[in-house]
Amino acid sequence: MDWGKVTYIFFSLMSLTTTAGFLYEPNAVALFLAAGVNVISTILKIGVKNLLAAELLASSLVADLHLIPAFMVLTFIGDEPMAIALAIGAVVANLFSIALALIESAKSQDKEDY
Repeated sequence: MDWGKVTYIFFSLMSLTTTAGFLYEPNAVALFLAAGVNVISTILKIGVKNLLAAELLASSLVADLHLIPAFMVLTFIGDEPMAIALAIGAVVANLFSIALALIESAKSQDKEDY
């Protein structure tokens, strides 16, 4: 088992679920946790060397660039609908990232079968 892969997929899923948690209960703490977990996920993806590494990193950066401004908008301006809209964008980026990770896993299993 590749523990590096387990770790970065764990944080990708954790980012998705914490962002979904914010959508269920929109508050600054939930959004801060979602952004923090996503930043950790992004940092972990920097070291990944596989076929879709650039796409995985790009999708994680997109989620960062939705969650960090969403936190600022919610905290400093208090515009909850805008923060929720940005968080929905992060969810879409995280879903894309998970789909890429699943495709990468399927491709790596194909190589191991040969």
